[in-house]
Amino acid sequence: MILRGKAHKYGADVDTDAIIPARYLNVSDPALLAEHCMEDIDPEFRQRISKSDIVVATSNFGCGSSREHAPIALAACGVSCVIAHSFARIFFRNAINIGLPLLECPEAVDACEAGDILEVDLARGEISNRTRGTTCTAKPYPEFMTGIIDAGGLIPYTRRRLEGGHA
Repeated sequence: MILRGKAHKYGADVDTDAIIPARYLNVSDPALLAEHCMEDIDPEFRQRISKSDIVVATSNFGCGSSREHAPIALAACGVSCVIAHSFARIFFRNAINIGLPLLECPEAVDACEAGDILEVDLARGEISNRTRGTTCTAKPYPEFMTGIIDAGGLIPYTRRRLEGGHA
């Protein structure tokens, strides 16, 4: 799978309350969550984001609570991938479970500026910054995780496997 989009760059410790403020946790509709994604730390995010854009951050992205609302909000507003130095483990798991790819690659983050055009080859773990002409490699996903992402999340992946199809 090849992803291509504009980078939206953030720093360290972007927590789940920054991704989707706690006052919206009574909402379960992904479209409504998307309307409030990142609004407290980046009020113009919703106006700048386009379908398939990529969020880039430094360390500990998604720290804080274990809520699934955060990766759902990102995916629902069009984010195709998040690249960071590191992720909070529960956020990483929640994102994969809903089919939102995450890549840990400090070199790609450090070589990127907001607005750069990135191209990501998930199968190879290759991140190309088309604006700057650089390419970095993140560790690619194991085959089963690629299957989960390709299926659109853990539930569709499991459903396919139970029905006897390939995930």
